[in-house]
Amino acid sequence: MTAATELDGTVALVTGASSGIGEASARMLAREGAAVAVVARRGERLQALAGEIESDGGRVLVLEADVTEREQAEGAVGRTVAELGRLDVLINNAGVMLLGPIVDAPIEEWERMVDVNVLGLLYTARAAIPHLLDAAAVGPREVADLVNISSVAGRRATAGNGVYNATKHAVGGFSESLRQEVTGRHVRVSLIEPGAVATELSGHNRPEVLEQIKERFAGVTRLEATDIADAIRYVITRPRHIAINELLVRPTEQLQ
Repeated sequence: MTAATELDGTVALVTGASSGIGEASARMLAREGAAVAVVARRGERLQALAGEIESDGGRVLVLEADVTEREQAEGAVGRTVAELGRLDVLINNAGVMLLGPIVDAPIEEWERMVDVNVLGLLYTARAAIPHLLDAAAVGPREVADLVNISSVAGRRATAGNGVYNATKHAVGGFSESLRQEVTGRHVRVSLIEPGAVATELSGHNRPEVLEQIKERFAGVTRLEATDIADAIRYVITRPRHIAINELLVRPTEQLQ
């Protein structure tokens, strides 16, 4: 790796790291030389991931936490800095996607999406920002990165995606506002917007919604989690003077 892409000496934190994009991102960051803190509720999965990263020579910190609880989100960031020494990269990946019509929808699904997709992201970002600013000021790269994982649903509204659309549009609005606040201090805020990805994300939907999703993406070769991790790697390894603020990544065959 060249000096422009090397993450040696840096520390990254990944939420939602027990599967999918988060897990793939943690592996990528470790390969790039970062010490990685992995955060999720499923501790046993995090331990398995940590074992694999460590066997490849990486340094990893397991943090079993629910970022929808503000104290736990703040604690995860605090422990990362206390135990790994700093924080240069935050990947705000934890999220849920519970689709279906707005009319007669289970309101518990709405509350869950707002809690994870919006509040969990906000809590973690708020706790991390002071440390990212510090890292940009004195770190080996003289730049820090906050990456928020959104969705194509954060760009366009679709029937049947109403509240999921709303949460991801919120992520986009927050990201752009924060970017304007901190970019002058060399903290880059980036929004990654995946299209259809072959992960567990859709698996928590009701059976009738799962059938609709299956029909919608019939004939589409979905992205893999590693494809999005590769997009994240591209964003965070640009030279200091380059900020990739928004990146939409769809499967070639996906129309919407």
